[in-house]
Amino acid sequence: MGILGHLGELRRRVMRMFIAVLLGWVALYGVGDILYDYLSSPLQACLPEGSKLIYTSPQGAFFTYLKVAFIASLFATCPYTFYQAWAFVAPGLYREEKRALLPLAFCSSLFFVGGAAFCFFLVFPLAFRFFMGFATDTIIPMISVEEYLSFALKLLIAFGLVFEMPLFSFFLSRFGLLTPAFMRRTRGYAILLIFIVAAILTPPDVISQMLMALPMMLLYEASIYVSKVAYREKESKKQKEESHE
Repeated sequence: MGILGHLGELRRRVMRMFIAVLLGWVALYGVGDILYDYLSSPLQACLPEGSKLIYTSPQGAFFTYLKVAFIASLFATCPYTFYQAWAFVAPGLYREEKRALLPLAFCSSLFFVGGAAFCFFLVFPLAFRFFMGFATDTIIPMISVEEYLSFALKLLIAFGLVFEMPLFSFFLSRFGLLTPAFMRRTRGYAILLIFIVAAILTPPDVISQMLMALPMMLLYEASIYVSKVAYREKESKKQKEESHE
């Protein structure tokens, strides 16, 4: 297939992805309020009695539900969009590349969802309980739906990405690009980098940064172990190949 044929195939695949996401977006907008209620449930459970989420512009709630429905559509149509992407790239891959890419895609999705779930079910309740503890009879939290959505998405995506660390350590070590000895030697620099990344990815408060930095430090230690396992497998395979020669 020539370059024009590949471009035509790419266009068809992208259009199918776009249509799938668009249809999902339209369908899920009807339950946008339900989705938002669930997304905001960790905060609402910690709000002082009588406090509610607000919107500060006439179109605030409308656009918030649109955003929530769009994000939900991206997740709901993810298997289909991945299939379309796979169908486009698979013919050009070698068998070994196919065998490596499929587990990587599956595990990557699993780790991302696990990180987001960790944030939603463990970090959110702790963080909101702490933040709402500053409310008094004269200081009442008035949080807008737009502000909460932005805050929640930043943390969910950040935790999802952070939980990919052991997976990338495994594959980098498997290909000889990373060693457990290097990770142990640079642990101090890694901890400094972790706090810098946490400060960038989270809202500008110490609690959110610590809630991300501490799991990242644990994940770094787990990544060292994963790297050790992957590197050992690589060295074992290399020795077997040399012995056969």
